[in-house]
Order: sequence, then structure tokens, then C-alpha cells
Amino acid sequence: MTAAPTAPAATGRPVHAPRQLRWLLRLHRPAVLAWTAFVLVTGAALLWLGGPLTDASAAAWKEYDACALFERCSYDQDAIVRYKDVYNYTTLAVLTAPFLVAAWAGGSLTGREAESGTTRLAWTQGVTPARWLAARLALPAVLIAASTGLLVWLHRLAWTAGEGRIDTAKPWYDFATFHANGTVPVALALAGLCLGALEGLLLRRSLAALTTATVVLGGLWATVHTALPHLWPTVTEVSSLRNGPSGAGIAVGEGVLTADGDRLPAPCGSGMISGCRTELADLGATGFYRDLHPAAHYWPLQLAASAVLLVVAALLAFAAFRVLRLRTAGPAGKGGPA
Repeated sequence: MTAAPTAPAATGRPVHAPRQLRWLLRLHRPAVLAWTAFVLVTGAALLWLGGPLTDASAAAWKEYDACALFERCSYDQDAIVRYKDVYNYTTLAVLTAPFLVAAWAGGSLTGREAESGTTRLAWTQGVTPARWLAARLALPAVLIAASTGLLVWLHRLAWTAGEGRIDTAKPWYDFATFHANGTVPVALALAGLCLGALEGLLLRRSLAALTTATVVLGGLWATVHTALPHLWPTVTEVSSLRNGPSGAGIAVGEGVLTADGDRLPAPCGSGMISGCRTELADLGATGFYRDLHPAAHYWPLQLAASAVLLVVAALLAFAAFRVLRLRTAGPAGKGGPA
């Protein structure tokens, strides 16, 4: 069993912010080093992806596309596969970052200290519970936002480098690519920090707080992703019965239009098929429609989803301070536990 870190000697004077921050960094040094290694390795992989791997894969696709039909020709298939693998791994790493933050915040930032009694030592050194929690949220929030933002920026650079050059490159509206290229991971990481801190204070068990924070953050992300298409007005693409629904982007709904302007579910996908043509005629359909978000809606959707997550993060932080206040408002006085 690991012993709780020894608090600084009591002096009777309030512990100033710089001293608290130094104490916080010393207490969580392994987590800081592990996070730094994660950011450096992922960042290096993204630079490799957006540079040499993209160039090699684009050259291989150019060779492949130059091949005539049924003609045997050589091209660097390994370069294409390598690009695809590294892209998938780095995208997964960027999207995993918020969950690592939530797990650490719940399991170590507050959960372990509440479980081991380190909080009581800190509160006897002139540090109020509110200041103790503020110090544990402020500095990590800055470091997490900066490092996660860096990974997102590098991922977007790598994706942009392959856009239009690699035939199998993911489109902007691909689920993983959409999120990893924007501000959502940064906002989600901050929400994970506040959620983990709250769970640690509520459960006061590191393992339980770690698990709960990770699961709840997954539910939060799923909820925001489900609501995301409805956070910004869609545009409608209308197409002929012959061509079927058209328009690339995040589809929200589609069907057929009638002569009266009604919208009905589409019984089939194209009037080119005889059976489908008959069904469309019975409905009085005049064309297909598709409500969607085009590429121009990328940043409005990203910023709207991020704003929702930041509001949730602020509410979670407020709840954490309220829980701490209730837990320390007992007979133990200003700084002690209830």
C-alpha cells in the first residue's frame, strides 16, 4: 500500500497559490510525466502521418489510379495500408484523451486524496477547502486544454494534408474524424476533469470514482453527439426521382416531396427501378429531399457542441464546490472535514 504524501509543515500562515501548485505537481508527478509522454508520442505520430506517410500514400494512389483497367502494375500497397493504420491509431488516441483525463481526475486528483486523508493534511495548513479544490482544477485545466488543443490541431493538419490526395481518406463527416478535427475533444476533456473531480468527492474511493467518471463521460459524449445535428439549422437538397436522394454531409432526414409540398417517407431509393417507380407514382412524389449539414456547417456544429460541453463542465465544477462545502460545513470548522 502506498503511503499518503506528507504535507508541508504547519506554519500557521495561509499556503499561497504558487506553493499549492508546486505541491500539486509534486504529488501528481507520475501522472504529469505519463500525460507528457502520451502527448509527445501522439504528436510525433501525427507529424509523421501528415508528412512522410501522406506523401508516400498519395504517391502510391497516384500510381494505382494510373493503371489501366485489368492491367497488372506495381504500386506501394504497404504505404497505403500504413497510412490508414496510423491514421486510425492517432485518431483513437486523440479521442481517448478526454477519458484519460476523467479517469485521472476521479481516481487520483480528488478520489485518492479523499480516500487516503491527504485532504485533511492540506486543510490544516491554512488552505481552505474551496482554495484546495480551485488549485486542483485551475492548473490541470490550463495544461489539459493546451495539450489536447495541440493534438487536435496536429490531427487536423494531418487530415488536411491527405484531403483530395488519398482515395481512402476519411471524409470530414466521418464520426471519428469529425470530432478529432475540432474543438469537441478539448471541451470534453475539461468536462472530464470536472466530472472526475466531482465523482472523487462524492464517492471518496479512487477506483470507484475512476470507473464512474469514465462511464458517465462516455454517456455525456454520446448524448452530445446525438443532439449535435440539431444544434444548427440544416439545409435541404432536392433531387429528381430518377437520381434518388443526393447531397454529402451529415444527413438528418430524407424522403420524398409531393406536388402539395408534403414530406413523406421514401418507399425506395430511385425511380430507375420499375417497382420503385410505381410506388413513387402512387404517392404522387415529385422528387427526393435530404436535410443535411454540408461542410460549411462544420465549425458551427463544433462550436455549438463545445459550448454545450463547456456549460456542462461549469455546472459540474459548481456541483463539486457545493459538495465540498457541504462535506466540510460540519462541526469540524472552516477547514476540517465534517
